[in-house]
Amino acid sequence: MKITINGQSFETKNQTTLAKVLAEFGAKEPFAVALNGGFIPRKNTDEIVITQGDSIELLSPIQGG
Repeated sequence: MKITINGQSFETKNQTTLAKVLAEFGAKEPFAVALNGGFIPRKNTDEIVITQGDSIELLSPIQGG
């Protein structure tokens, strides 16, 4: 199934959870997750099933001064 992660096409298995997609993508801590434009608490990623065409954004904190 085709989805989008950070604006790039990504192929994943059918009927998989958001947590499994993040692991398969190699997401590294720390980051926040948005699915189809909505923030997803990390504790909920095991419960959310990804479907064809979903868009995931991984947002990393930026340090500065």
